[in-house]
Amino acid sequence: MEYTVEDISPVKKKVNITTDPKEVEAAIMGAVALYKTSVQLDGFRKGKVPASVVEKRFRDQIYGEARQDLINVHINDVMQKLDVTPVSGLNLSDESAFEKGEPFTYSMEFEVLPTFDLPPYEGLEVEQEKVEVKDEEVDEVLARIRRDHAKLIPVDGDGPAVDGQVVNIDFSALEDGKPVEGLGATGFDLALGEHQALEDFEKLVKTVKLNAEGQGDITFPADFLAKDLAGKTLTMKVKVHAIKAPQEPELNDDLAKQVGAESLEKLREGIAESYRKSRESLNKGAAEKKILDQLLKLVDFPLPESLLDVQVRSLLADLRVRLERQGKSLEALGKSEEELRKEVLPQAEEITRSQVLLLAIAKKEKLQVSEQEVNMQLYQLCLRSGEDFKQVREAYERSGMMFTLRDRMLADKAMDTVYARAKVTEVEPKPAAEEKKD
Repeated sequence: MEYTVEDISPVKKKVNITTDPKEVEAAIMGAVALYKTSVQLDGFRKGKVPASVVEKRFRDQIYGEARQDLINVHINDVMQKLDVTPVSGLNLSDESAFEKGEPFTYSMEFEVLPTFDLPPYEGLEVEQEKVEVKDEEVDEVLARIRRDHAKLIPVDGDGPAVDGQVVNIDFSALEDGKPVEGLGATGFDLALGEHQALEDFEKLVKTVKLNAEGQGDITFPADFLAKDLAGKTLTMKVKVHAIKAPQEPELNDDLAKQVGAESLEKLREGIAESYRKSRESLNKGAAEKKILDQLLKLVDFPLPESLLDVQVRSLLADLRVRLERQGKSLEALGKSEEELRKEVLPQAEEITRSQVLLLAIAKKEKLQVSEQEVNMQLYQLCLRSGEDFKQVREAYERSGMMFTLRDRMLADKAMDTVYARAKVTEVEPKPAAEEKKD
């Protein structure tokens, strides 16, 4: 194999590869040998099929696998000789025919980290807030636990219901006097005042007494998640079967045991510890951000487009999820994809600059991510999502997301290294009013 390298940009390379015909033939014969040991054809014993027959019968599969195996060997060889690691997938082009007796030529383009002088990153001074957990914060969680374990008790009188109560209702929708399919329910429990339904619908429900019926026109918001209902005005019919109010249990050891704690005292301790760990992580993250900001002011470098694009797409995906949780859609913002990308680009650039800096530090520190660590990350992802590990790993490998995952894990290791060598000074937490101003 011979190759030449073109620097398309400071972060993009193109490698042109020419493969000797003998190397092509060796790859093909190696693939034939593997097929020969496993295939079985009529008239031949398993493993005894002549190589020429195997090659002719399975030519497309054999040549395809031989070509890919040869490219994989070249990739590893070239990357080691150039001492580079692609930060994205490889794009192959200019491929010649893959045939016996002929040279095989092709090109591959990929992006790499920019080369720049790292600023000093040892012994950086940074302030980090101390962890503080107040009794009233623990009390708020205990109050929420009481609410979550409350029993619904029928209220006296015939209503109508008010905020804080739960109504059991039947409801349906009419458009021009005709029922709207799919928009209705029977025996539905609605907690009033918790924004579980449209505000106007809750107002309607709060006009209907026990065992009575009512109706009113409801206009759905223009950005409603269900596009077929967005902006429409429908007549909603409601019948109230029951009005109940939550009755909270006593705050005692029995309640604590219901949520898995030995006693009320242990439950309080567990809540406080959970707060403490969460804030330790948040405060450390804030200190790490300050360290990164210090370092990024000292360097300038171009950004690989592929890394930047990953961050843009990730931010847009996060925005979509946040909107859907509010019952809205990304399209309802009324902006083109290009406009949305432009809006998140500054944040994506900041994240990418931090990642590139940390990956450069990881390279200098010779940090690595093992296969076991990658698998552990994927296992944790699968535990949260309920997906199959093998399928998730294959999807990551096919899509090139494995590069992204490894880079993120390497960057995290580099940040841990820099933080461990920093001079961290603990300071008192800011008052809540000050935090809001920041």
